[in-house]
Amino acid sequence: MATGVEEPVEASVDELELATSMAKSVVKPLAASVAELEFVTRVATIMAVENLPIEESGNFLTDSDDDLDLLKHEDMKVVAVQVVKIRSWGSLLFGALSPCRSFGGFPMGGKNPSKTLSLVFLTLFAIEACAQVPQSEAPVASPLSKAPPKFAHNVRLRRMILGALFGSLTGFVASLLFLLSVRLLLLCACRPPILKGPVVFSPAISPKALQSALSGDAQSIPNGKYYRVVLEDSGLTVAAKRLLLGATDAGPPANSDSHKRRVQHELELLARVKHRNVMSLRAYIREQEHVWLVYDYLAGGSLEETMVNVRADQLKLAWDVRHRIAVGIAKGLRYLHFECGRRILHYSLKPSNVMLEEGCEPRLADFGLAMLANYRMDAPSTAYYAAPECFQSCRYTEKSDIYSFGMILGVLLTGKDPSHPFFAGETGRGSLGRWIRHLQQVGEARQALDVAMLGEELEEEEMLMAIRIAIVCMSDLPADRPSSDELVSMLTQLHSF
Repeated sequence: MATGVEEPVEASVDELELATSMAKSVVKPLAASVAELEFVTRVATIMAVENLPIEESGNFLTDSDDDLDLLKHEDMKVVAVQVVKIRSWGSLLFGALSPCRSFGGFPMGGKNPSKTLSLVFLTLFAIEACAQVPQSEAPVASPLSKAPPKFAHNVRLRRMILGALFGSLTGFVASLLFLLSVRLLLLCACRPPILKGPVVFSPAISPKALQSALSGDAQSIPNGKYYRVVLEDSGLTVAAKRLLLGATDAGPPANSDSHKRRVQHELELLARVKHRNVMSLRAYIREQEHVWLVYDYLAGGSLEETMVNVRADQLKLAWDVRHRIAVGIAKGLRYLHFECGRRILHYSLKPSNVMLEEGCEPRLADFGLAMLANYRMDAPSTAYYAAPECFQSCRYTEKSDIYSFGMILGVLLTGKDPSHPFFAGETGRGSLGRWIRHLQQVGEARQALDVAMLGEELEEEEMLMAIRIAIVCMSDLPADRPSSDELVSMLTQLHSF
């Protein structure tokens, strides 16, 4: 043991942190823990200062069980061999240093021999460890380590989480693509074929007879006019209308397969309509640019033709008949707006599209055809019955049909034609609706009634109440107009008053 050696100065906190940091880099190839490094540092320091073998260095340690177990471990023999080599190298490396204090043959410099000894030992130990362990050789895990490093555990956990997230996202996208492809396949498989030739919905109509009847002189019939057709094989009389097809602004071209399927779908919906006051489509024939629509033939003609005869004094139409026509039209609108499978708007409700049976029971015609052809609201035959919002915002709702009904009810009550020049002047207030509203406001509503149907006082009261209903239907604001369901209740209760 060396003599005359000053007692080592206690190392500071910074010196211990530096020694620990260097110990981590030294022991990394051996995969030892920090606790093991600190123990090796203490043992090596004792061996160097006291010049003792490793077995006797335990006398200078604490009585901790962990320290004694580590001292007995087989790895301490390796440490002893390294310390012997380090001592021999230390004499060569530090011999040139100016001696101040010496411990066990080591020349020590500086004011803190503990710090200098630790730095020298750790530096030489790192050089020897790096020289003994090849770079290509995998590090040997120390049997004293009880758990993997925290950093490696975090990396594995992060990889597991990212793998789960990316796997879930990939599966979700793949599922969406699969469902989309299945949907496209189903749509293609269920897409109906484009039908050619006559399409008949009534067993009483023969396709060949209908094709023969509409292939001759019927081609010269003007667009939008009904044509009386007699089938040769059965003698059945039907009404046929030639409608020019046109693509809407947002729809596909008129000659495309998509437009043909759309027209076919709309016509099939019109054929399913079944109501007493609505004309059902019986058959149709699709040609290049137009389509033939076939309906039941009604001998009573249209309401427009009937009112023309009334104005010419060729036909008498009492209030009861006019009231029945108004109620029938309202019931037909209620069915189209609320009772059929899909809400259908008429778009062109006017007297020429109200057909009459022999008992003057009305049936609505030409409803829903605006989806097939471009109906112009500014046409002379339609503009007088179109609601104001159709010109202002180009918006058409079920309340627009109610406005057209109010105009028809005004025609039934007054017997006048809305297109008459009388309504263009100042006296006519610009329209039939404004003229009736003005007479109602000044208390002269009776002057608006058709004199041909004036008679009993009770009927006059009902007609005056019907004028109020017509004025409400012709309100400028759609929200102020009643619904078709309310209209039926209002008209049917006139007799109870």
